[in-house]
Amino acid sequence: MKDIILEELFVPKKLVEEKIDLLTTNLTTIKDNTGEFLLDFDGLKVDDKSWTVWNWPQGVGLYGLYKNYKITGNNKSLEIVNHWFEERMIEGAPPKNVNTMAPLLTMACLYEDTKDSRYVPYLEQWAEWVMREMPRTNENGLQHATYGPENKNQLWDDTLMMTVLPLAKIGKLLNRENYIEEAKLQFLIHIKYLMDKKTGLWYHGWTFEGNHNYAKAFWARGNCWLTIAIPEIIEILELPENDFFSIYLIQTLEAQIKALAELQAQSGLWHTLLDDSTSYVESSATAGFAYGILKAVHKGYIDKKYAAIANRAVAGLLKQIDEKGEVQNVSVGTGMGDTLEFYKNIGQTAMPYGQSLTVLCFTELLISYF
Repeated sequence: MKDIILEELFVPKKLVEEKIDLLTTNLTTIKDNTGEFLLDFDGLKVDDKSWTVWNWPQGVGLYGLYKNYKITGNNKSLEIVNHWFEERMIEGAPPKNVNTMAPLLTMACLYEDTKDSRYVPYLEQWAEWVMREMPRTNENGLQHATYGPENKNQLWDDTLMMTVLPLAKIGKLLNRENYIEEAKLQFLIHIKYLMDKKTGLWYHGWTFEGNHNYAKAFWARGNCWLTIAIPEIIEILELPENDFFSIYLIQTLEAQIKALAELQAQSGLWHTLLDDSTSYVESSATAGFAYGILKAVHKGYIDKKYAAIANRAVAGLLKQIDEKGEVQNVSVGTGMGDTLEFYKNIGQTAMPYGQSLTVLCFTELLISYF
């Protein structure tokens, strides 16, 4: 059995598998017992933390577990995902918004595997909602409308991960070319307004109301959604090597990764404001970066030399997992900030995406042992 040396840290494959199992147990038992981390939108309480809620943190968690099953054949991960959907379908789907769309990516994957007809109405209705009813910005961007403020005329990094990837996957499965073209368009619009051409990093958001990028924050987790989403959509759409859209996306990704290489902390993690070493290091973003980089290397999208960056991140992440499988230094859900201090003051707690992004990262790492 081949093992891996990550920046002077010897990592047996068995250890990585044990950590994934520990993380999975923690992920699926998370609850907000005190209500401390409930989001309050004018009296509407939104639970971003508990596993049994249909929202974006759980959507990211489901995808991490599903990918673990697909790559390793781990039936425990598949059983957890199936159980989650069975329970949520009994409860009934929540109101549609940019974030509650996130679980549809994993549901689409399950439908691809099983052809279970119960999933089809969900896939069709939610995708049609995106195409025909989801609020739009100027230039027909997908407005980042959530449970809370309407975020009028706002583009956010998160939208590509939470809504556009599911739309692309559904389009591919159901042979809806208009869904696929819409997904491509949204990537181009978001690159146009959120990518900083000087650094290759991404701003958290853009508003057409004032034509600006708010605090001009290079927020780590917002950036990691792009590191994940670009390799994912290339794979989902099965884009050939000479496809112009694929080439453009890979160039965009490589520009970001070059910048990330310069900003990685000695610990292997990245700071929550990527270019501000006085901001705290943040584990969920680090896991997202490591996953996206490893996947892009494994798929041949980028040079193998970039794997060293991801390996340093993995070494750092291993030190962030406590004995309960809880990933430390994970920031809570983060809205749009008008100042850089806003991001530096965001609280930290165990969140589903901390565990799930680390599961995603470690699962991709397992490919390196093959």
